[in-house]
Amino acid sequence: MFTTVLVANRGEIALRVLRTCREMGIRTVVAHSTADRDSAAVRLADESVQIGPAAPRHSYLNAAAIVTAALQTGADAIHPGYGFLSESAEFAEICEAHGLTLIGPPSHVIARLGDKVSAREFAAEAGLPVLPGGSGPAAGPVEAARTADAVGYPVVIKSSAGGGGRAMTVVHEPGDFARAFAATRREAVTLFGDPRVYVEKYLDAARHVEVQILADGHGNVVHLGARDCSVQRRRQKLIEETPPPNLPEATIEHLGEITVRAALRAGYVGAGTFEYVLDERGACHFIEVNCRLQVEHPITEMVTGIDLVREQLVIAAGRPLAHRQCDIVPTGVSIECRVNAEDPARGFVPTPGIIEEFVPPGGPFTRVDTHAAAGLRITADYDPLIAKVSVWAPTRAQAVARAHRALEEFTVRGAGLCTDLAFLQEVLTHPLFRYAKHTTSLVDQMMSTPIT
Repeated sequence: MFTTVLVANRGEIALRVLRTCREMGIRTVVAHSTADRDSAAVRLADESVQIGPAAPRHSYLNAAAIVTAALQTGADAIHPGYGFLSESAEFAEICEAHGLTLIGPPSHVIARLGDKVSAREFAAEAGLPVLPGGSGPAAGPVEAARTADAVGYPVVIKSSAGGGGRAMTVVHEPGDFARAFAATRREAVTLFGDPRVYVEKYLDAARHVEVQILADGHGNVVHLGARDCSVQRRRQKLIEETPPPNLPEATIEHLGEITVRAALRAGYVGAGTFEYVLDERGACHFIEVNCRLQVEHPITEMVTGIDLVREQLVIAAGRPLAHRQCDIVPTGVSIECRVNAEDPARGFVPTPGIIEEFVPPGGPFTRVDTHAAAGLRITADYDPLIAKVSVWAPTRAQAVARAHRALEEFTVRGAGLCTDLAFLQEVLTHPLFRYAKHTTSLVDQMMSTPIT
């Protein structure tokens, strides 16, 4: 097992990784920006290293600074969390070249599956159903428009290197395509330093379902069930739950089986997630692979009792999986709500500010993953996530009620600071959500027809 792990991330996920490392007796180092010098993760770590200013490109995206910090502090492994460099094949290669273990898949796997275009190509080769779209990155707007015409509108223009719903634009009419293509490419360059984009058929009213896997370096792969992530704003997730409601067990098992086969074919190692959309007929279509820990991993932990960060560390250390597929029996229902510093009334625009009052919920089977406290400054430099509230219950109705109760208890106040707490409660009480008839279009429906 590792002696020292450097955590190359911030916020709640940095704390999440640090806590499991501490339980395992592993020394921790946090690499942080100037904006996070007083963070909870820095206080909890055995050692910390400032790697740059607040701007991510000079700190959390600065591979040279992170690797230097790891080598100077005697770290033998780096945990990238999610976002930032967690799916960078180049960063993985740099770590490998310096004798550092990156807690995640090897660089060649990330290069193939972390890039959305090559992941589509792999999925097709592996027999996974894929949405109609381009066979590779679009050479330019003319070629991309031809692809859009061929597959039929609406379409989505996606960054090849993107993730988290960023650099992704849905186009409903041909007349809007050229402008959307240019805007998406600009955003892709700004966010990921990569101008490549591709075109894919977009399903307006779909279910977004993903399968969590664990794979070791000895040819063993298991899935830990599926999660429903259909409640989204701007194609970024707000509420996730497991198991996916009103989805036949046979469908969940089928998704698990084809995902495990594909992961074996890819030589996948570590924790990962294969994502799918289900159309109105229930047919599933592969969309991407996340070669990292997901934001919504707590709900899988709550129904399986498996610490996914611990499994990541054990796998990266070269040990075989301790779990067989028959050992994994998810129990009950778990729901996660993302509490963000943003204003739903203004299109979910982020609202930076200083938290003046912070009272998280408690109670039975209620988990709050957060780095926040009174006095914390929420800046525009990073994702506006304040906390993740996850609950567990024997039935979905009880889990929904528990999640609503927990959000009612949550207090976050600050000058100029807005949160989506009230909106999340509206989602939980919406008839389409309550009766599990919602799709990815739910939030847009709610914004166009506010609940009174």
